[in-house]
Amino acid sequence: MTKLPADSSRDYARIAEAIAWLHAHRREQPELAALARQLNLSEPHLQRLFMRWAGISPKRFLQSLTLEYARTQLAATRDVLSLSLAAGLSGPGRLHDLFVTLDAVSPGEAKSGGLGLTIRYGVHPTPFGEALIAASARGICKLHFLADGDDPESLLRADWPFATLHADAAATAPLIATIFHAARPTAPLALWVKGSNFQFQVWRALLAIPPGGLTTYRTLAETIGHPRAARAVGNAVAANPLAYLIPCHRVIRESGALGGYRWGLVRKNAIQGWESGGDG
Repeated sequence: MTKLPADSSRDYARIAEAIAWLHAHRREQPELAALARQLNLSEPHLQRLFMRWAGISPKRFLQSLTLEYARTQLAATRDVLSLSLAAGLSGPGRLHDLFVTLDAVSPGEAKSGGLGLTIRYGVHPTPFGEALIAASARGICKLHFLADGDDPESLLRADWPFATLHADAAATAPLIATIFHAARPTAPLALWVKGSNFQFQVWRALLAIPPGGLTTYRTLAETIGHPRAARAVGNAVAANPLAYLIPCHRVIRESGALGGYRWGLVRKNAIQGWESGGDG
């Protein structure tokens, strides 16, 4: 993503308020003036703010919230997933694309609770609010959008009770810059996470969904060869430990409704709309 300015995280709180209001009134297709009144901003200021954050106008963002748009994206993305399945891209052991590699924590490493493991972490601004990112020498093991009251170290201890944790924002800042501020990197980011074989099948299928694309739980289940496992797929999507990088925000209900999201539905809307206006 090359469109992101440095102050987009500062804008997010106001943008989130705008998105929540737009989503609530999306069937009415409100004009810019109505949104500006709601936020107590002038129309020019709101337009500039939204363009600075999203790279698109509020009007175009509103289009991304409609059921018609969602259904169009679902249809288009189904074809992409079918091609990916045919090419074997969601198969085990395949390095999925040029952006990330996804590797599993071994059973022994998971059982040890991180004994002997060093994890460096930091909290950084992103286009979608502050986020905790953590990485070991093996790769990124946590990316979590923070809510009020979240304690970064407690979040990491829940996964890695015996690891050595170092708060080291200088070490993790380049990762955040690559994920949210830079063009596509020349080398892939390494992701290193705990999960069952089934969860990894789901997460690899998620990586086949292009930015701006959308899919459903049922389509994901069909893609990984378990057409009757939509509920289990939903559980695997919800267990994703890497916000944004493993794009669980691109999964919605077949009706076009958002479904759930562990980091909040307003943020899910924000990410989907932001991606729909980007250059991928």
